Amino acid sequence: MRILPALAIALTLGAGVAVPALAQPATPAQPAHAAAPYTPEDAAAILDARLAALKTVLKLTPEQEKLWPPVEAAIRDAVKGAIARREARMAAPPPATALDVLSIIADSEEARAKSLKAFVVAAKPFAAALTPAQLNRLPAFIGLQVPTDGPTPGSTQLWIFEEEE
Repeated sequence: MRILPALAIALTLGAGVAVPALAQPATPAQPAHAAAPYTPEDAAAILDARLAALKTVLKLTPEQEKLWPPVEAAIRDAVKGAIARREARMAAPPPATALDVLSIIADSEEARAKSLKAFVVAAKPFAAALTPAQLNRLPAFIGLQVPTDGPTPGSTQLWIFEEEE
């Protein structure tokens, strides 16, 4: 019978994994200097840095600078919405059923879609003023990796929705 040798190997390998896990202390030791919690001020500083970096990467002309404010406002609104959705999800009781989970996902995706559409509307006049080289830099910087032969990427890859996750 081949089942017994396979079972013996599985138990031996499983014991090798389980024993070290059991030997660990029940609570992990705290490092001498634990990282401070991520604050709203941290999130704001990171967003400011990303927006400044995006403008730097694009090397905007004075004419393009005039078209930038609606784009920045749309990004800030999308991030604000992502943060609000995350906070609401964290404050809500856990979902009771799989359908509750799917409903939460659907609501989040619908809200992200609205934010993303608002960004696209705001960005169209701005993008029309960009050079081909500037347009080429934009997708990778915002987190959009356009596949050449695969499925269309989801909105969760974009850093404007990162705070929601």
